Amino acid sequence: MPAYLIGHITVKDPAGWAVYVEGVRKSLLPFEARILFRGRRDSVLAGEHPYDLAVVIEFPDRETLQKWYLSEDYQKLIPIRDRAADVAIISYDG
Repeated sequence: MPAYLIGHITVKDPAGWAVYVEGVRKSLLPFEARILFRGRRDSVLAGEHPYDLAVVIEFPDRETLQKWYLSEDYQKLIPIRDRAADVAIISYDG
């Protein structure tokens, strides 16, 4: 069953964020993951949502998503991510 990662993002440092995004793109390649959506928030129709951007990434299954997140390549990107943006990352079963 596919698994999905959804990231909600507010960028604080665009240059740092660009480095992170490129690193993530490369880190996903061995895991057969696909970026399904990346976009900017248009409006909040109900409730509260403080983030400006969102990304949805599809993985073959939950185990692969976890392996990617814990991979050395991704773990090296976390300090860059945390300096460059406020981020909430959630995983979902498909």
